[in-house]
Amino acid sequence: MSVATDPALLVYFTIVGFCVGSFLNVVIYRLPAGVSIISPPSHCPECGSPVRFYDNIPLLSWLLLWGHCRDCGGSISSRYFFVELLTGVLTLLVVMKFGVSIASGIFLLFVWGLVAVTFIDLDLQIIPDEISIGGAIAGLMISPFMPTGFENALIGAIAGSGFFYGLAILYPGGMGGGDIKLMAAIGAFLGWQCVALTILLASLLGSIIGISGMLFFGQGRKSRVPFGPFLAFGAIVSLLAGDMMISAYLSNLTPHY
Repeated sequence: MSVATDPALLVYFTIVGFCVGSFLNVVIYRLPAGVSIISPPSHCPECGSPVRFYDNIPLLSWLLLWGHCRDCGGSISSRYFFVELLTGVLTLLVVMKFGVSIASGIFLLFVWGLVAVTFIDLDLQIIPDEISIGGAIAGLMISPFMPTGFENALIGAIAGSGFFYGLAILYPGGMGGGDIKLMAAIGAFLGWQCVALTILLASLLGSIIGISGMLFFGQGRKSRVPFGPFLAFGAIVSLLAGDMMISAYLSNLTPHY
């Protein structure tokens, strides 16, 4: 029975994803602040009380405590729950596509990094170099052992970052340095074929969100919107469905007689 149809394995990897999501909440909060992601242990953001082990169960603890600290009753953001849920779902989807394999493990690290990038960029409009530059280096180093191959990964990293670097020169202030470095990481992991698709999907979603903001929330055209979350969305969709989308597009270009 394959992992894609084995309920026990699917449940196991989903739970692993929930647990990783709990850790990512720590990374999202501490990494930009330059605080250790290992020590001190998790604590209440309001009163600083350490979180008991039985109050640190992904998803369940937040639900059982109704999103509040057991000690001070302070509110704990629902985003903690959402990050854990999102990470679990994405972990499940990656494992269903790539099975229990080296590729699956590598792409899980990639997707988990993109989850962290998304919420850090939403909070602070920055993308930590530890994830972007570190991801680009890691992607290139492991590419010889992946179907992508080193040449494909190198071209992807150069093409992705180079395209955004060109935009930054043409439109100063329109593209941040973090986005440029993030695209290098995305290109290194996904290869050049998925770079264009990632940018297309990110731009499409960004346009929809931007126009919606102007129409329904009164945001101006110059309102700054972090682009990292859109790139993360485009990269994850490209990873999970890019081969099908590109094949469908190419088939439509082929003349039918």
